[in-house]
Amino acid sequence: MTVSSRTIRIAAALLIAGDGRTLLVRKRGTEAFMQPGGKIEAHEQPLQALVRELLEELGLIVDPAQASYLGAFAAPAANEPGFTVEAEVFLLPIEQAVSPEAEIEEVLWLDPHQETQVPLAPLTRDLILPFYCNSLQTPA
Repeated sequence: MTVSSRTIRIAAALLIAGDGRTLLVRKRGTEAFMQPGGKIEAHEQPLQALVRELLEELGLIVDPAQASYLGAFAAPAANEPGFTVEAEVFLLPIEQAVSPEAEIEEVLWLDPHQETQVPLAPLTRDLILPFYCNSLQTPA
């Protein structure tokens, strides 16, 4: 992916509970729910950034060895009009409780197979949740 001045590079997690639901977060002062994660600092690799962000935002301590790289996804940024978010996305199973910290206002467990009226970020709505439903789960 090419990076421009209107591109925001992030690392994001597809956190999956044992029952198949995924954890989404909403930042303070915004409406859209999205994957947890955040901006990749200049000195960081994507997985390092994700581990740092999950600790800061959710108090979640993750073992990087448990993360599976899913790929790079790009979509319009939810909270920065005119910008594109380029996300390095990792799959992580989650069993521990989380709590919103730092800039996170709210967390939500979502069943990706059910219709929702919850506002979702374009990256989550258009790419990550469909990818999860179509590629990672087997039909019941």
